[in-house]
Amino acid sequence: MLGRQVVLGRLFDAPAAALMVDGQLVDLNVDPGAVTPLAPGAICRGVTERLMKGQGGVFVRLPGEQRGYLRGRSGLREGQPILVQIAGVAEDGKAIPLTRRVLFRGRFGLVTPDAPGINVSRRIRDDDLRGQLQTIGQNALKGRAYGLILRSAAASAEAAAIEDELATMLDLADRIMAETAGPPELLLDAPDPWEQAWLDWAEPEPDTVEQGDDSFDTFGVSEAVDRILSDRVELPAGASAFIQPTRALVAVDVNTGRDTTPAAALKANIALVRDLPRQLRLRGLGGQIAVDFAPMPKRDRATLDQILRAAFRGDATETTLIGWTSMGLYEISRKRDRIPLAQLAGQGVR
Repeated sequence: MLGRQVVLGRLFDAPAAALMVDGQLVDLNVDPGAVTPLAPGAICRGVTERLMKGQGGVFVRLPGEQRGYLRGRSGLREGQPILVQIAGVAEDGKAIPLTRRVLFRGRFGLVTPDAPGINVSRRIRDDDLRGQLQTIGQNALKGRAYGLILRSAAASAEAAAIEDELATMLDLADRIMAETAGPPELLLDAPDPWEQAWLDWAEPEPDTVEQGDDSFDTFGVSEAVDRILSDRVELPAGASAFIQPTRALVAVDVNTGRDTTPAAALKANIALVRDLPRQLRLRGLGGQIAVDFAPMPKRDRATLDQILRAAFRGDATETTLIGWTSMGLYEISRKRDRIPLAQLAGQGVR
């Protein structure tokens, strides 16, 4: 199907939401409750346990006997209750990444209690509209020392809808930010997949929203997920790639297949690079990524560098393109902000 389609259904016996664009699976959210009770975005009251003087951080006791790690320990003491937000996904056996910069997300705006000021998305370029949104934000704050970020979706929304959402989020922020004393407790759960779809995929407005117990089968999501769960990625002209997570890193290998023409390697590498952000996003992979591109002349590396930067520019996940190693591998560092899809499917690292 052509167009932008949001599909709400179930995957791995859990609520899930998928974004399809022109028949291709672009994004996927699955409820992580079966794997972890503390998903990225959840806000908790934790209790500091141990200050790591050599590392400049602190371990934090979280609800459910979970442990987190917070970078930066300035002003903290052992046994102190603190408000934290789950900032990422922990590697097996490691503490959950945390941040003290708590953020409340809405469809039209974000509330940043620890970062005062009103900012408007750079995608909104109309000066008059930016001024109107600044005024709406200022009126909503009512003197609070919080910050607001007006998202691009606010550009096409009615002022009343923005005001109502901001008022609700600010009241919620007031209640949560006051919970500074007591034992570890989950104060605000992360959005469920359907709510996350409403927050992230409503702009631009989808052409259709499909819902039902069999919607993933009906609209091709299940078939697309099966392909993502495979290590193999089919590329044009018979080329292929393999994406294989290990405990240390994610290994990506590109092969040209039967094509033996001089440009075969560069074509295969470019095809993989253009699809790599989507592949990593859907697979929920991050950390250290090593790409073994198909062998090509060094003079072609500059071309591939440009395409890599363009491919990851629009990706929401924090990604650093480190560059080429002396062995000819390409290194990428990517934030772990999702639970791996294979883990949600019960496969894990093989």
